[in-house]
Amino acid sequence: MGEVLIAGMAAMFICLFLGPKFIEYLRLKEFGQHIREEGPQEHHAKAGTPTMGGLIIFAAICVPFLVLSDRDAQSMAVFGVAMLSATLGFADDFLKIVKRRSLGLSARSKLAVQLLMALGLWWVARHYVGLEPTLFFRISDASVNIGPVLYFVLVFLVIAGASNGVNLTDGLDGLAAGCCAIVLLAYTAITFISNDQQDLALLSSCLVGGCIGFLWFNAFPASIFMGDTGSLGLGGAVGALAVMTQTEVLLIIIGGIFVIEALSVAIQVFAFKTFRRRVLLMAPLHHHFEMLAWSETKIMLRFWIIAAVCSGIGFTLYQQSIGR
Repeated sequence: MGEVLIAGMAAMFICLFLGPKFIEYLRLKEFGQHIREEGPQEHHAKAGTPTMGGLIIFAAICVPFLVLSDRDAQSMAVFGVAMLSATLGFADDFLKIVKRRSLGLSARSKLAVQLLMALGLWWVARHYVGLEPTLFFRISDASVNIGPVLYFVLVFLVIAGASNGVNLTDGLDGLAAGCCAIVLLAYTAITFISNDQQDLALLSSCLVGGCIGFLWFNAFPASIFMGDTGSLGLGGAVGALAVMTQTEVLLIIIGGIFVIEALSVAIQVFAFKTFRRRVLLMAPLHHHFEMLAWSETKIMLRFWIIAAVCSGIGFTLYQQSIGR
């Protein structure tokens, strides 16, 4: 317990220490955010705010995790997926800055890289960690052996879904960082009460600490955005943790806020293409409430509450499932 807490605190303080100098550096280099023309009008005032803040989150995570952990196969696989996802996000952010527009890597390129990451995670899970290709529902004792091929498909869907879910949630100051901290706190608890997953608990704690430290600068009004570097990296970490804890189905509940945001986009696109009508004033869902004149702080806090409720329910279901 002590090392897990120390690791999380260390990540938080490293993030707090690195933040001011890094923000100053990004301002000097004019590495600012480009705002989509079709986005809410209020967001255009944020143009030029330093982005790629995910770099300080993952710099803060690396040191305590690599120093304090035993670097077992499970934790290193999750760490690797998180770092590679953050690198993918960095490439996307960098292209946006160079091209001076809000579009970076193509969706196809991102999915191709995520497919390779899923393949690596699947290989480690099967051949080094020894996980069976079994789908655990956790709500009950039910489980299904889906075979290695479908298991790989599941791993890919979890990694891609979690990454893109967090990415879609990252649209308001402090929203994604706070929701990720809550979800990752649930995974810290899940891995801590599980056998032989102490390194995963330590890594999860580092991720929580990094998110909280980043919130000091990202809370409204934000001095820096995490960018795709942070959102894809944190989403990759959440997805990989779900695979290693065999909570792929339960992630729908634990990460319910990300599911809601992703579904809002899917429903909006489907409704417009099928019926030429919009269900929401703007997607993702947080923008809909912005268009209803809700303040950013009000939306952020209420979404945090939803994230906390979902994560609490998910953790309770997991705890009951291992106690049966």
